[in-house]
Amino acid sequence: MTTVTMTVNGKTVSADVEPRTLLVQFLREHLKLTGTHVGCDTSQCGACVVHLDGVAVKSCTTLAVSCEGASVTTIEGLAAGGKLHPMQEAFRDNHGLQCGFCTPGMIMSAIDIVNRCGHDLDERTIREELEGNICRCTGYHNIVKAIAAGAQAMRETSLPQAAE
Repeated sequence: MTTVTMTVNGKTVSADVEPRTLLVQFLREHLKLTGTHVGCDTSQCGACVVHLDGVAVKSCTTLAVSCEGASVTTIEGLAAGGKLHPMQEAFRDNHGLQCGFCTPGMIMSAIDIVNRCGHDLDERTIREELEGNICRCTGYHNIVKAIAAGAQAMRETSLPQAAE
């Protein structure tokens, strides 16, 4: 067993884990943060996306021990003061989800897209940037619409873009 310590959603956490423990397992099994989903275990679907030191990563292929001392933000860490993050609100308001399984990863990826590409996102850019995220329920139209709206809302709000 190896002890790993990191900050998750603003709180320092520590646990003894097997060296092969994946970050998604650490979050779900050790911390009971089940908003991060396991969809494929092969880094293809994006349901497991979290922010590691402010950058989107697929937690199903990231070893927990490699996150020693890092800051991790999950979908549970986005809301602040009882208020949803602007991207979460945009997904709700624009019907950017159906079954909801991919939604946490989509939202975490969407925030990363805004952080990297800016607030003025066109449909083509959003669709290209989402290539690592799979939704099996939709044609992505409302997801794209939600991300564009969320990007604009993130510009207009003073709420931090993600807890680091």
